[in-house]
This record gives sequence, structure tokens and C-alpha cells, in this order.
Amino acid sequence: MGLIALEGLEFFAYHGVYQEEQKIGNKYRVDITIETDFLEAAKEDTITATVHYGEVYELVKAIMKQPSKLLESLAYRIVEATHEKYPNLTSVEASVAKFNPPVGGVCKWAKVTHKR
Repeated sequence: MGLIALEGLEFFAYHGVYQEEQKIGNKYRVDITIETDFLEAAKEDTITATVHYGEVYELVKAIMKQPSKLLESLAYRIVEATHEKYPNLTSVEASVAKFNPPVGGVCKWAKVTHKR
């Protein structure tokens, strides 16, 4: 088994419970870690036997463009879409963080992680 990770993906998007968040938008960070068997890809040096992280990035990018009220929903959709694209994965973990969330005080980000 091995891990493939994309860390620090940044997007500007329009997610949030409050209408202001949905209109003004905010910066988000996504981290995704995929556990899979990539031994064949490593031995054969071929992309077809592993997860193409460029495709994973495009998948995350498309999901981040779809408005959502909750970070939980975003993380869930990222994990499910990754499993759908690559059904033989051992596990997928996605974290979604919203920079400067509206919590009434100083908070660098609010972050949710989902794993399956």
C-alpha cells in the first residue's frame, strides 16, 4: 500500500450557511490523501496503474465550484467522487478548510475532515 496526497489546494468559492458568504465568497483549502496499491505503477513506471493526481485535482476543482452550505458536504462529495473514479482505493481522506470563518472572533480557518 502507498499514499498519494494533494496538499494545500486553494480555491475561491461561494460556500456557507449565510447569504453573505454565498455572495461574497471566501478562500478554501483542500487536502486529499488516497491510500492505494501502486506497486505495479512503481515497478512498471506507468500512470495507468495508479491514481492520476491531475485528474483528482480536476475532480476537486469541479466540486468546489458547486455551491454548498456545509464543509461537511464538500468533504463528503470529494471522497465519494474520488472513490467513484477509482473504485479500488483502500481509503480516501479529504479535509476542507474555510479561511477566516464567520465565528465572531479571530479564527484562521474552520476545517472538516471526512474519510472512507
